[in-house]
Amino acid sequence: MLIRSKAPLRLGLAGGGTDVAPFSELYGGAILNATISMYAYATIKPGNDGKIILNSTDKNELYHLDAAPSLAIDGKLDLHKGIYNRIVRDFKLEPLSFELTTYVDAPPGSGLGTSSTLVVAILGAFAEWLNLPLGEYDLAHLAFEIERIDLKMAGGKQDQYAATFGGVNFMEFSKDDNVIVNPLRIRDKYLDEMAHNLILYHTETSRLSSTIIEQQTRNVIAGNEKSLEAMHKLKEQALMMKEAILKGEIDKIGEILDFGWRYKKNLADGVSNPFIDEIYETAIRHGATGGKISGAGGGGFIFFYCPGNTRSTVIESLKKFGGQSKRYEYTNKGLTTWST
Repeated sequence: MLIRSKAPLRLGLAGGGTDVAPFSELYGGAILNATISMYAYATIKPGNDGKIILNSTDKNELYHLDAAPSLAIDGKLDLHKGIYNRIVRDFKLEPLSFELTTYVDAPPGSGLGTSSTLVVAILGAFAEWLNLPLGEYDLAHLAFEIERIDLKMAGGKQDQYAATFGGVNFMEFSKDDNVIVNPLRIRDKYLDEMAHNLILYHTETSRLSSTIIEQQTRNVIAGNEKSLEAMHKLKEQALMMKEAILKGEIDKIGEILDFGWRYKKNLADGVSNPFIDEIYETAIRHGATGGKISGAGGGGFIFFYCPGNTRSTVIESLKKFGGQSKRYEYTNKGLTTWST
């Protein structure tokens, strides 16, 4: 028997960063995101030999371990181990024997929520195999706790919920880790136009998002006025984006993205750099009306809104930077699991 799962990556269209504590706890956060046709995959093959095999095919990492109540967190596929440890502990299970194989359609540090989406996919596979009583909110929150508390990885809350629920969602974050996911009903032609006009461009660079997020957190704790103003403006941006998309005012997306990008760069050092700024300004000169770096910043994917027939011109203008434009579609399904 094989147990499989897949969970979609996401584009954070507006409000990024406001889901990170302590801002979300103190002021409340708001984010609008949409899942896309790029995925994290997990396959579990149950065993009975007292062994655990962890295989990350995209990272080319393979480890053979003895089944145990807890696996050492030592820098070798810690996400996989952290999930196993938490499941065995929370559900009071005997050590499990299995082979876990994973793959993600985007590299780490891409800004599409790869780590959190992988956690959701792996959790989903375990839940399918062991028939764990986890609803959507339960699973997303458990994924958040494994990353942020158990493994002490800096970051926010949106990625786990986007991967679990799927679709286009307006998410609200408040104190006590409270999260409300509001699915948006958007006409297909609006989504098709968004997918056509929003170019997803990979800079062929990556970044360690935790470094940027940790500084963002320090800025909030210190009461840094510039950073706090930026956070409040990004929260406002999420509301602007929600209204524009629901009303079908799709060409407003560019200016709303540009509004947010100007403030996002004030969250922390490293969100942008001269290379990213040059890519951004080049896209604007060739017809894009706005854009933003995906995720915390510093590298990975950037997306640009290109109205009318400017898409091809913008893509051509970016070739000199050595990156690649990625085709995608929006998805309306989140985590999916099945057995075979």
